[in-house]
Amino acid sequence: MITQLQEEAIELLKKMIATPSLSREEEGTAALIDSFLQERGVQTHRKQNNVYAFNKHFDAAKPTVLLNSHHDTVKPNAGYTKDPFAPIVEDGKLFGLGSNDAGGCLVSLIATFLYFHEREGLNYNFVLAATAEEEISGRNGLELTLPELPKIDFAIVGEPTQMDAAVAEKGLMVLDCEAKGKAGHAAREEGENAIYKALQDIEWFRTFEFPKVSETLGKMKMSVTVIEAGSQHNVVPDTCKFVVDVRVTDSYSHEEVLETIGENVRSSVTPRSARLRSSGIRMDHPFVQASLEDGAEPYGSPTMSDQALFSGESIKMGPGKSERSHTADEFIFLHEIEEGIATYIRRLEKIV
Repeated sequence: MITQLQEEAIELLKKMIATPSLSREEEGTAALIDSFLQERGVQTHRKQNNVYAFNKHFDAAKPTVLLNSHHDTVKPNAGYTKDPFAPIVEDGKLFGLGSNDAGGCLVSLIATFLYFHEREGLNYNFVLAATAEEEISGRNGLELTLPELPKIDFAIVGEPTQMDAAVAEKGLMVLDCEAKGKAGHAAREEGENAIYKALQDIEWFRTFEFPKVSETLGKMKMSVTVIEAGSQHNVVPDTCKFVVDVRVTDSYSHEEVLETIGENVRSSVTPRSARLRSSGIRMDHPFVQASLEDGAEPYGSPTMSDQALFSGESIKMGPGKSERSHTADEFIFLHEIEEGIATYIRRLEKIV
């Protein structure tokens, strides 16, 4: 059965690569995944470009594991030498946009879901969610789907980790900051230069270190990434705007971080969003333990995924390699998909 699932998963991925699915334009792959599941006897549900399904013998009294990955892609890298929408196989590699991020993970999780779909007497329910807009942190992907699902006790988020266990992931806050001054003529001792005020705060963001360090994610990181001020050379600017990228660890809540920033900077600070929070799972969780016993290496992930939208426990794990994501001539090895499916199943068998 596993061999057939592996073959069907690879064929599905080839069709997905050939069906453009840029973020917010995933109608084609959503229909493809929906049909694939229905043809195999699965009752599917769809909300916009998100497809989800439940195992056949779903029991509301049992805990539920969510298998989730995304089918949207970024735009093709300008350096592509191959057609990004042509599923080309060379030397055991399947090339194509979204093959590694995160098509290989998604079809592996679909195969895993099908493996358990009709089984009776499971300890866990299974929910599959193939979701959209992950690459743009959009609100019409997993975030739109979660309210339609039952309580999720833990989630496996499919992202390329070489099947190692990303047991924690940094969250993200983007801050819009503004220093206020007073306009004046640059030739005279007039005005109050907002740039100089902003520089003091920027230096604080550059040098401040939060005292608590996460065991898995390390230190908090804040980076000033955009700055905007001034209109012409002879006018002292009265405003200076800058943007700060804040990568939040599981040592702090977004609210705690904002409180600390507010106590130390004079500029106004407005978070664009507080929805992308750090996430993770207990090291003694049964699935984590099953994965470690199976040879997985645990680590904290510096990159962000839809894992940031879960309020409960979640783990990021999947075939492929993160460094290939968003690169020209993106690819995944066929054996990585085959091994990924077998590995998901083997680890889940230990707990279900």
